[in-house]
Amino acid sequence: MIDMDRVKVALVGAGSMANLVHYPSLSEIERAEMVAACDLKEDRVRSTAERFDIPGTYTDYRQMIEEVKPEAVYVIMPPHHLFDIVTDCLSRGLHVFIEKPPGITSYQTESMARLAGEKACLTMVGFNRRFIPLMQRVRAMAERRGDVVHAVATFYKNYLGQPPYYGGAIDILTCDAIHSVDALRWICGEPVKLASIIRRVCSGYENVFMALIQFESGCSGVLMANWAGGSRIHTFEIHTPGFSAFINPNERALIYDSSDEPVSIKAEDAAGSQEYHRIYGFYDENLHFIQCVSEERQPLTNFDDAAKTMKLVDLIYRSTI
Repeated sequence: MIDMDRVKVALVGAGSMANLVHYPSLSEIERAEMVAACDLKEDRVRSTAERFDIPGTYTDYRQMIEEVKPEAVYVIMPPHHLFDIVTDCLSRGLHVFIEKPPGITSYQTESMARLAGEKACLTMVGFNRRFIPLMQRVRAMAERRGDVVHAVATFYKNYLGQPPYYGGAIDILTCDAIHSVDALRWICGEPVKLASIIRRVCSGYENVFMALIQFESGCSGVLMANWAGGSRIHTFEIHTPGFSAFINPNERALIYDSSDEPVSIKAEDAAGSQEYHRIYGFYDENLHFIQCVSEERQPLTNFDDAAKTMKLVDLIYRSTI
């Protein structure tokens, strides 16, 4: 049984993303006890440990696990470095949190999910858009009005002239634009058919992705992701009968409820905070994982569920017109 008061957490990775959102979130969660951190760069892990008052520092995650005996391990690393460490942790019976994407292929994700099931491990992938307080509030408002008719997820970045992700280890849609893919699943359900357009714009690799998706629920979803755009723009739309919501998770949502005058909800008001890790859902996703481990129940974005999002990415690639 897990200690209902505190969950002993060890973290693999002390990079910029982990320090920006995961370490701050865990430090604010009463049930979470960060007992050790590990990174190949000793100066980086020591700096992180000092900042967040973590007693143990390591450069070898195996030694860390053997000595501190955590109940859960965070593996916050690039996707092409995840698999061996994650499967080792699962083989030891440890609960595991990872960032998106959950590996570089859906087969890797399914393999990790299968092992987690065999070892009765709890798992979670950091699809934080599902946990953004503004997104959750608006989705609940929409669903109170009826079934979602259609939803739109847009994700644009200016990435022109940049090399492929991690030198070509993983593609843009799987690595980053997958946030929009997963959000559409969260809003609409499971897909039944789709048509897509994938292009290379001023680039030697695919950087523009458009898809029209029909879901089992009857909802239609539209994905628009373009890494050849002018800036980072990331928005969502949710439409039910007589209700339309236009959401910018960084700023606000505009709600049209059978009215020409929108109701505006600020992101910081929905989160009750001006801190980025709380506005953008990182605190809530970490809290969800810790609560699930403490209560011995499977998190919402577990490896089995994440495999469905990865398979939808595969389907987008296979369904070009």
